[in-house]
Amino acid sequence: MLHTNILKQCFRTMSTFRLALVQLAVCDDKITNITRAINYIESAKKNRADIVVLPECFNSSYGTIHFEKNAEEIPGGQTSIALSEAAKKNNIYVIGGTIPERENDKLYNTCSIWAPDGKMLGKYRKMHLFDIDIKGKITFRESDSLSPGNSLFTFEMMGCKIGIGICYDIRFEEMAKIYRNQGCQMLIYPAAFNMTTGPLHWSLLQRSRANDNQLYVACVSPARGSPPGYKAWGHTQLTNPWGEILHELDSTEDMIVCDIDLKIVDEVRAQIPIFYQRRTDLYDTILLK
Repeated sequence: MLHTNILKQCFRTMSTFRLALVQLAVCDDKITNITRAINYIESAKKNRADIVVLPECFNSSYGTIHFEKNAEEIPGGQTSIALSEAAKKNNIYVIGGTIPERENDKLYNTCSIWAPDGKMLGKYRKMHLFDIDIKGKITFRESDSLSPGNSLFTFEMMGCKIGIGICYDIRFEEMAKIYRNQGCQMLIYPAAFNMTTGPLHWSLLQRSRANDNQLYVACVSPARGSPPGYKAWGHTQLTNPWGEILHELDSTEDMIVCDIDLKIVDEVRAQIPIFYQRRTDLYDTILLK
């Protein structure tokens, strides 16, 4: 049974769209994971969502020992084909979480973005690899198997410009600032924070990026699983441009469906005009094309 939190509004306007965030339970079987993801895409459409977001590493278990055996080409691989068909069948935008991508002899942690006609709008490869060592708690090195991406990615849908990051990328405020300078009104991060950094920083970082850049931020996690190895914190969250948490799940499989009002972005930026008050004669963030 699918559990959905829905923010109901009396009407939709040109400045609103409906967003679905899927906190998917992930197992070791790729076919099962893909099938479950497609079912949630269909459920999102039934709830009149315009765009649906899947979590980081949604088609396989997360971990350096799993990346190689589950890696696929993007597009063209099994998961890409399934996402393309689901986007077209349901006439919905799909942000395909992330999967391990293989290109030649390199592996990447990659998010693919699909239009309602089933065509891939583009892909984003995780730029900042998750290499940490917190003594006695967690040591993890994505760079042992993955290569970093080197390009940002934005796209526009229904009047909203969206920038894509992946998990650890949210710690780098310069990246979010560049997206803001490029005109983004929302940042989306498929992510899988762990049981150590999740309680400490998951919500804090989302509220910080939203407040700093006066935009919506959504982080979409896998549900917390029971298998040995990496355990995700869960707590998929949606934050508004005021830095207020609009919705937060707990650790189990679930879905948020919420109307996004872009007028809030304009209101916040007009009332607290920090981007016009910056002393760019003294400091600035490079605007990448």
